[in-house]
Amino acid sequence: MYDGLLTQLDPGIVNLDEPMRSHTTFRIGGPADVLVTPRNIQELKTALKFCRDHDLPVFVFGAGSNLVVGDRGIRGVTIKMGTFWDQVQVENNRLYAQAGVSLGDPARQAASLCLSGLEFAEGIPGSLGGAVVMNAGAYGGEMSQIVACVEAISPVGEERTFQAAEIQFGYRQSIFQQNGYLVTAAYLELHPGESSTINQTMLEYAKSRRSKQPLEFPSAVSVFRRPPGYFVGPMLEQLGL
Repeated sequence: MYDGLLTQLDPGIVNLDEPMRSHTTFRIGGPADVLVTPRNIQELKTALKFCRDHDLPVFVFGAGSNLVVGDRGIRGVTIKMGTFWDQVQVENNRLYAQAGVSLGDPARQAASLCLSGLEFAEGIPGSLGGAVVMNAGAYGGEMSQIVACVEAISPVGEERTFQAAEIQFGYRQSIFQQNGYLVTAAYLELHPGESSTINQTMLEYAKSRRSKQPLEFPSAVSVFRRPPGYFVGPMLEQLGL
């Protein structure tokens, strides 16, 4: 069945029985039936159309840093919004980044231009697209505070721009977890800041992560949802876990 994808797309971006352990930060996971790594919108649309035509399930992911895959792997077509989607552009106070870029990259680029608002992203191991979908955040900041609009594509190939008010951000959630649209890029609204202050804040965040998290081992950094008004670490200690 999947041979059709090899004729419609460059075989170099289509991998059959691909071990997902090579694509997750936990370094675990069985094979995906087929893994497609599209390089542009047209290849993404081709993959989605193939899935529609053959009634195949679709699973989309980015950096694989907030993902646990079982030993049985993933059925259907798995789409990775990878490093081909890595453009970052800045105009005035607005930063444009594609879904596959590592979240720390636009944070550091913004810092180099004295733009503040993305400091919290330093050290978060995910992709920009994944960060938007789950409203990633840390140290009091989160994506909902800076997202101006998001470019996305529907399962039927319709391209659409979502304004911030339409995205329904919540704690570690957004509308993209329900509506089936795939995030392809986002515009972030930042504000001018002092270079020394921005860089010092990012250094402190990075230091804090190194002191608390086993960054030298396969991990996803933080795996707990924090109840409002509480911190997970003390709760685990009180429970003796």
